[in-house]
Amino acid sequence: MRFQDLSNKELIDLSTGTRLGLLGQTDLEIDEKTGQIISFTIPQYRMFGLKKSETYSRIDWKQIKKIGDDMIIVETDR
Repeated sequence: MRFQDLSNKELIDLSTGTRLGLLGQTDLEIDEKTGQIISFTIPQYRMFGLKKSETYSRIDWKQIKKIGDDMIIVETDR
């Protein structure tokens, strides 16, 4: 699967049902040797979604439970 196929999907937390963000707004941590995605880093926004705050959420690839047409379901430790 290509990143472009994932880029506009919403990340939804299975535990709480909350929206974590859009995958296209995240940073990726990639293993340099294998090229595989290790995790997503999701910035937290404030001021009506216009400015990034200093806090981030990290979602490991292994936390992904399902990739659908419109969203990605993840299970966080919260």
